[in-house]
Amino acid sequence: MNDDLGNFSMLELFRLEVEGQTAILNDGLLALEQDATAADRLEALMRASHSVKGAARMVDVDQGVRLAHAMEDCFVAAQKGELVLGSGDIDILLRAVDLLSAIAANEYDEQELDALVDRIRAIGSGENKAPGATESAPPRAQETVPSDNEQAASPETAERPGPAPAGRAADADRAQPQGDTAAVRVSADNLNRLIGLAGEVQVESRWLRPFADALQQLKHRQVDLINKLDHLNDALLANGGDEFARSLAGDVQHKANQCRHVLADRLVELEEFDRRLQNLANRLNNEVIASRMRPFSDAVRGFPRMVRDLARELDKDVEFNIEGLHTRVDRDILDKIEAPLNHLLRNALDHGIESADERRAAGKPARARLRLAAVHSAGMLSITVEDDGRGIDPEALRAKVVEKNLVSEAMAAELSETELMEFLFLPGFSTRREVTELSGRGVGLDVVHSTVQQMRGVVRATGKPGQGMVFHMQLPLTLSVTRALMAEIGGEPYAFPLARIDCTLKLDRSNIESLEGRQYFTLGNQHVGLVFASQVLGSHHQPGEDDLLSIVVLGERLNRAGLVVDRFLGERDLVVHPLDRRLGKVKDISAASILENGDPCLIVDVDDMLRSIDILVAGGRLDRVQEALSQAHSSAAKRILVVDDSITVREVERNMLAAKGYQVEVAVDGMDGWNAVRTSDYDLVISDIDMPRMNGFEFVRLIKQDERLKKTPVMIVSYKDRDEDRQRGLEAGADYYLTKGSFHDQTLIEAVVDLIGRPE
Repeated sequence: MNDDLGNFSMLELFRLEVEGQTAILNDGLLALEQDATAADRLEALMRASHSVKGAARMVDVDQGVRLAHAMEDCFVAAQKGELVLGSGDIDILLRAVDLLSAIAANEYDEQELDALVDRIRAIGSGENKAPGATESAPPRAQETVPSDNEQAASPETAERPGPAPAGRAADADRAQPQGDTAAVRVSADNLNRLIGLAGEVQVESRWLRPFADALQQLKHRQVDLINKLDHLNDALLANGGDEFARSLAGDVQHKANQCRHVLADRLVELEEFDRRLQNLANRLNNEVIASRMRPFSDAVRGFPRMVRDLARELDKDVEFNIEGLHTRVDRDILDKIEAPLNHLLRNALDHGIESADERRAAGKPARARLRLAAVHSAGMLSITVEDDGRGIDPEALRAKVVEKNLVSEAMAAELSETELMEFLFLPGFSTRREVTELSGRGVGLDVVHSTVQQMRGVVRATGKPGQGMVFHMQLPLTLSVTRALMAEIGGEPYAFPLARIDCTLKLDRSNIESLEGRQYFTLGNQHVGLVFASQVLGSHHQPGEDDLLSIVVLGERLNRAGLVVDRFLGERDLVVHPLDRRLGKVKDISAASILENGDPCLIVDVDDMLRSIDILVAGGRLDRVQEALSQAHSSAAKRILVVDDSITVREVERNMLAAKGYQVEVAVDGMDGWNAVRTSDYDLVISDIDMPRMNGFEFVRLIKQDERLKKTPVMIVSYKDRDEDRQRGLEAGADYYLTKGSFHDQTLIEAVVDLIGRPE
């Protein structure tokens, strides 16, 4: 379906209209059930049915005209006070709302339509009172009207005529955009591309900062130069130098002072531009991400009706509250969260909430309370499903865990209440003895857990016997941006979503123990296996021989693993870029991002990585941490990076060095070489001078100015054999200068041996 409404057919527009108006009818009828004479609700219901009737007449859908007209007459009669709609009447009218949707989709039964129209006309005329339309109506679920602050005007509610029904806004916006808040349909792919571009703008905006810092260094050197000129001028005056020398020194000093003022002014302007650009890039990025956000009401619009109907079916009296309808949530999360919430609400109605008689016998109010709430908390989306039902007995749950042979009886006795609740989310686990249409199959909570994990979130359960259950989900506000821990693995940066990290720590190697061929350490009262992250990701690089290991603990419950990484790089907010679909599923990787310096970064798929670790464990192929650390330096060949834009020169030098036993990698120019040395470790760098994008002098200078790289030996190999070129190379920081025109195999090898020794 096209994104432009102008390309829609009349029937497609009719379906959109019906979708928006049936939402108003659903919500209005549920609210009307609590106050049958509410004039504002009746007015909104009458107008919605009238709109559907008009739209159906425009597209010649006579069935829709008949049904909507009958509903409109019924609401008009209620407005005039000629009748009061009871719960049985509401049941019939809700069925009519469902049938309107079926008519729009051309999936209805003509006989059912005729019967329903007759029943609605009978309600409107008062001739044939519908069953249940009495004061002693059956128990029902009550949808509580949101508080005043929930009903405050918003872009979602301001467009809709009449009162703002709980739980439905976006569809009405889409069907009838009005005024300045009119909605615009944009495809998800276009929006994702915009987010990616906004993230790249944010990254690029940060390149000015290092440039400004470099100019600051230039300014300091300029000040030193001017001070030396001042000393020179003073010396000439003191020694009575000739007039020309004094005049020349004065002119030089004057020009230098002019340059200083110009540089200072330009530097201030550059820093101001840097601040404005970063602020603009951040605002652009925030606005584009905000365009993906939708109100929480879009995900829960059908729940009041579902809870009402299910409660009546189960003969239970339930008051259902939804809080945080206008909480903004990423559209991808909204699409995925509906099924888990549906499971939890059905679970509460069937498992947790007792019948009215049971509640009275237990000294509780006959009407049960069921609450669904969404709120932003600590930079996360917090969703709570809470009921005041029968709760769960920890001892009964403990016995069920033992019965299913999940743990031994002795271990079960030591489990805390929090640990016990985690078993509820295991596949196939259920506390019900009998299987019904609603529960007992042990799939509901497993689906909740797996779906929340896919969204990089966590779910927890708490409960007390006789007091009810609380399910709490913590999710990221958006899947477009993730808060991640950066770690270096194999010389390259990787990102671990913070929501999936159990903890991080520095571990002394003396605390590593072995059991049945596996190495582990103790965290709390649990043994956690140790694994090289580089081995899982297929890198041959091993961390150094530091006494303290950097450990990232992943997983939860009984499936945890400690990953040994090279080092921690801190926490960052990353713009998530999905991988190209043509790559298929990349093992252990979920997505990618771009760092502030422009380097790509892979985001780890924690679940996939835990599965990879299980495969390594099952195959007995895990590297032993202690052994690998002790052999890290002794077994590795010395690594050399050759940087030259000539493929012939690169290959000649590589073959020479590789033949002697060195491990050689190549780069095609200075920029490529700079990216290589920043992401990996080399014992020696060999560079040409004349190269595109970045010449050899600039390349060498960057290496020697970097705190981590400045001790790496650098050899320049160039056709330029002038003394001034040699001097310039050595001043840039090169440790050796060799001309291509004069060297042969042995000359290069001897120079390499002089700098880093022979290959091991």
